[in-house]
Amino acid sequence: MCGIVGIVGHSEVAAQLYDGLTVLQHRGQDAAGIATADGGKLHVHKGNGLARDVFDERSMALLVGRVGIAHCRYPTAGSEGSDEAQPFYVNSPFGIALVHNGNLINTDALRREVFEQDRRNINTESDSEVLLNVFAHELDSQKSLTPDAVFRALEGVNRRAKGGYAVVCTVLGLGLVAFRDPNGIRPLVLGKRSSAGGDEYIVASESVALDILGFERLRDVAPGEGIIITARGELHARQCAEPKAHAPCIFEYVYFARPDSMIEEISVHKARMRMGVTLGEKIQRLRPEHDIDVVIPIPDTSRDAALEIANVLGVKYREGFIKNRYVGRTFIMPGQGERAKSVKRKLNAIPLEFRNRVVLLVDDSIVRGTTSRQIVQMARDAGARKVYLASAAPPVRYPNIYGIDMPSPEELVAHNRSEAEIEQLLGCDWLIYQDLADLEAAVAGPKFPDRTFDSSCFNGEYVTGVEPGYFERLEHLRSDEAKKQRRAS
Repeated sequence: MCGIVGIVGHSEVAAQLYDGLTVLQHRGQDAAGIATADGGKLHVHKGNGLARDVFDERSMALLVGRVGIAHCRYPTAGSEGSDEAQPFYVNSPFGIALVHNGNLINTDALRREVFEQDRRNINTESDSEVLLNVFAHELDSQKSLTPDAVFRALEGVNRRAKGGYAVVCTVLGLGLVAFRDPNGIRPLVLGKRSSAGGDEYIVASESVALDILGFERLRDVAPGEGIIITARGELHARQCAEPKAHAPCIFEYVYFARPDSMIEEISVHKARMRMGVTLGEKIQRLRPEHDIDVVIPIPDTSRDAALEIANVLGVKYREGFIKNRYVGRTFIMPGQGERAKSVKRKLNAIPLEFRNRVVLLVDDSIVRGTTSRQIVQMARDAGARKVYLASAAPPVRYPNIYGIDMPSPEELVAHNRSEAEIEQLLGCDWLIYQDLADLEAAVAGPKFPDRTFDSSCFNGEYVTGVEPGYFERLEHLRSDEAKKQRRAS
């Protein structure tokens, strides 16, 4: 999962791109980068770390131009070195820089095609660089640089690429190009702002980036749609792929997106509140005579759900953990050892809220289970009489292959285990999961009762299909042991 943003303005855009990255930082903490186009020149600065660490006054001063793109990286494919930081750039044709959120599932085949058929070289292990070269080749074959030519090139990209992807590019001599996978798995939103010089446009992973920069949210980029915004501020849009099942990633609502974002016309905040209502109702059905004294969220993502569970159950809601704001999200930490150490650095219990109480801890989801086990023990150490654990999402039993770095199946605590077995492993007195039907209904809400989602990490149903051997290759890439070996080498 990564954060991407692109702006076409009537004044310098580098500072705005930086501000956009800061509110998308939750989507990736591994690396950050900005590219700006100034006439026929492209300026790029990128590196490992948070946006605040990568950019300083000197580097920002070099990023001149009124068209630009930015990226914050969370590694799903490729290695973890600085050469994987985005934007990526090719000088032919025209000069193209690209940022990408998502994951291609036919990267190996595309890499061979790019080298053997397109005669292009790939320098990194990143599928984003592969996608850039596919787009560059398709655009080069058009022999012109017009909106029509770019849309035809995007049709070629969508025919060849398979997976989840939201992409923003700068093309020198044209402006900004954005496009989204035909299933709409990864999010991308379009916004507009009026200025003295005319209309200015933005595309970003989440609407919160539009809010902070004063852009009006127009709409989501449609699945398979291409968007072109010329350097003069002209907007062009066209469908560039055959219609397919619309399946936005449900894990955006569960965990990744900020609660103040709107994705596919759905408030993330309200979706999480509805998750709490449905889970609270399930608890009531299963244990109408429950002995829960207090509901405590595991900060931050579960707060909305936890508050609604407390309301449904008619028990107290309390903040029982204090979070260290200077530690990153443990889910996206590289390696299980770092994740485990980060839990104790990140959270500290307030004993007064646990002592002699039956506590219901609420988390957004349970992936590997190591963090949950530590937090359950923290609650016991703080004096809880019983510790129950509720997950606002169903059991994560399968890898996410569209841009979220869920590990190999064997590292998922719910893989091939019953809920009773998971409960024992986590050390809690009772474990309760959200049902998938309830989760999907909660996210869709009353306005979109027929909305469907990519829920593959819960049900193993992959909307794009999966070729034989893919999961074996994925395990080689994503397991903690494989990542450890790559870092060592």
